[in-house]
Amino acid sequence: MANHANKYLAAISLFALVHSFTLAGEAEKKDAVPRSKADMEAAARLQIFLDRAEFAPGKIDGHYGQFTVKALALFRQSRGEKAAPPPEKPDTAPDVSGIDLSSVDPLFLAYTVTEADLKNLGKVPDEVPAQAKLKALTYQTAAEAIAEKFHTDVDFLTELNPGKTQEIKAGDTLSVPNVEPFDLAIVKDLKPGGELAANDLEDDDKKDGETAPTKTAVKIDTQTSMLTVHEDGKLIAAYPVTIGSEQTESPVGDWKVRGVAKMPNFRHDKSMLKKGERSDEFHILPPGPNNPAGVIWIALNKKGIGLHGTSDPDSIGRSASHGCVRLANWDVVRLAGKIKAGVPVAIH
Repeated sequence: MANHANKYLAAISLFALVHSFTLAGEAEKKDAVPRSKADMEAAARLQIFLDRAEFAPGKIDGHYGQFTVKALALFRQSRGEKAAPPPEKPDTAPDVSGIDLSSVDPLFLAYTVTEADLKNLGKVPDEVPAQAKLKALTYQTAAEAIAEKFHTDVDFLTELNPGKTQEIKAGDTLSVPNVEPFDLAIVKDLKPGGELAANDLEDDDKKDGETAPTKTAVKIDTQTSMLTVHEDGKLIAAYPVTIGSEQTESPVGDWKVRGVAKMPNFRHDKSMLKKGERSDEFHILPPGPNNPAGVIWIALNKKGIGLHGTSDPDSIGRSASHGCVRLANWDVVRLAGKIKAGVPVAIH
């Protein structure tokens, strides 16, 4: 982990970052509708197909949620097709005609837990001062680590493995979604274009200098809560996001990527959260998958605003951030691999 990234994120305000609050009726919510095993597998197959194509449906959970439907529509758009009307009832199968889902085979993998999977575990206290004393904000349970690794949540992992997720040990075999695994080592090995340097950390309003021409563009639709990536004008990827609230809206406008920080720290300042004013009473929270900013911070040329990961992938699309745009950790890493300094980011 680079010290540069730590110093940079320590200076970013809590106001502009991620601490979320629930918004009734906001974005994607699923009714707890009982479903058959066949319905669960059909929904999971579509979700895994879309996730592999990088038209991400959010967490894989065997439900036809709003983000699955939105991702499917954008996938069709990327192929020059018209999107079918969304299903009339929640959590019912959308039209998948013309899409070959047979590539998702097997649907679930038998994964053997390794010692490395259990390396980044530890208790994370609820109190912020106690969190600030830790060296890292790790996963709290093996089930949490394995679930994030395979783009799902603990509930679905438990559904796939009844009675096996309470005490997971190295050597245990678990059924998991057949996706490209996310791993913290991927973050450490990532070489983003425009990794933030020590002499470029203090002034977030600094105007961009000349940057190499880029054919990549990022667009964020605040109405649908979907982020899309375009290459030479062609839609190539899409990810669900959480955007700002009515109190602290994400900054609508046209911006540019300033750089990328890996495994960031987080500046917890109650005054900044409540009043929008920085105070001398704050705590620096250490990096890790349970850091409020997640594992990646993509800085924009707007003070204190960026695209970043999250400590709570369940919250994507279901709660609001304090101005920034939040993605699941597995998605923000994939996004970081596609962008570099100077890439335009349109928030509309």
